[in-house]
Amino acid sequence: MSTDSMLALSSSIIDGGEFPGQKRVNPVDGAFEEVADGLGVVRSFSHVWAMATAEGLALFDTSLDAMGSMAVESVKGWNGDAVSTIVYTHGHIDHVGGAGAFVADAVARGNPAPKVVAHENVATRFDRYDLTNGYNTAINRRQFGWEGEFFSDWVRPDLTFAESHTLDLGGTSVELNHDRGETDDHCWVWVPERKAIFAGDLFIWFFPNAGNPQKVQRFAADWAGALRKMIALGPELFLPAHGLPIEGADRIAIVLDNAATALEGLVSDTLEMMNAGARLDDIIHSVRVPDHLLELPYLRPYYDEPEFVVRNLWRLYGGWYSGNPAELKPPSDASVATEIATLAGGAMSLAKRAVAVADSGDLRLACQLVEWASQADPTNGAIHEVRAEVYQRRRADEFSLMSKGIFGTAAADSTAASAPAEGTD
Repeated sequence: MSTDSMLALSSSIIDGGEFPGQKRVNPVDGAFEEVADGLGVVRSFSHVWAMATAEGLALFDTSLDAMGSMAVESVKGWNGDAVSTIVYTHGHIDHVGGAGAFVADAVARGNPAPKVVAHENVATRFDRYDLTNGYNTAINRRQFGWEGEFFSDWVRPDLTFAESHTLDLGGTSVELNHDRGETDDHCWVWVPERKAIFAGDLFIWFFPNAGNPQKVQRFAADWAGALRKMIALGPELFLPAHGLPIEGADRIAIVLDNAATALEGLVSDTLEMMNAGARLDDIIHSVRVPDHLLELPYLRPYYDEPEFVVRNLWRLYGGWYSGNPAELKPPSDASVATEIATLAGGAMSLAKRAVAVADSGDLRLACQLVEWASQADPTNGAIHEVRAEVYQRRRADEFSLMSKGIFGTAAADSTAASAPAEGTD
């Protein structure tokens, strides 16, 4: 095996414990890499895994629509056989968006369109995305900085399943399994002949995306259970949709056990406090993942983070009421902000206090103060300058892409609001 291969790199990182940076663990250059005979990956966002069978090529996910044509050419450059089957691990656009390019290529080559297989909830997800297209456009701009409208050109599944289903692809058995995790439509795949698992997003080389403040419900306990099921199969190859493949049953078991343990701890500690009558605020500021787990090179909170998972657990098990009676039917944000600004001696006094609090290191409180200031006097350019500064400092202090995206957007909005109107000094 080449020392530059994805498998060699993942082994080195896991065994050595050193984190080489996000770009190294999640290559998205569009190149094709064969990781075993007849099995390889288009290194994309997300990856497109391809497996040669006697019935043609089987693909596991198809990447984004913008990367679909590139993925088609990468696969064809490796193996020119027709694509017979596409399995969606779930319905997120970076996994299904490129399917149209593979269908179009099949038509252009005079081949039958690939059969698309997915969990039964994928079609429901597509319907929901169509209902909330504008909202998804907004959150993807905040989270990723993407421009343009949210995707809607779905290639819908030809075959769906509920809990499990086995495909026979020319003598190769492909076992599809459903477990809720990042989504309610997630499928992970076991290929006994190769002792290989195609994991989708149930492992992403960062802390599990089980919180995500802008997305629908996630399922941390089910996610951990799925990882435990995978360990029990004793896979020799573990092939995620983001990040590096992993080889070796012992190495895979260690990695998945650590990820499952982190999620299980959040679930048990959150439920213990909920059952004792704690408020959401108490739980958020108490429940933690042990540092030794977060320091592992494949569990760092660079995308999602444990605090958001706690909120998702509260929403799953307890609804939206936080336990604070003042928040059941609260006053408007603007009325609270106006009252606080009055008590502080004016909105600008509140903004100046936010800077002082930020200088002391309490950026959480500083953001709340400056948010009140801008809500109390929303057209004040000087206050927006302060708001932009505080949120930019908050962004720089954060690790996860989700936090950085939201705080960075807030800073950018206030930078725009503080600029003089066109034609004025």
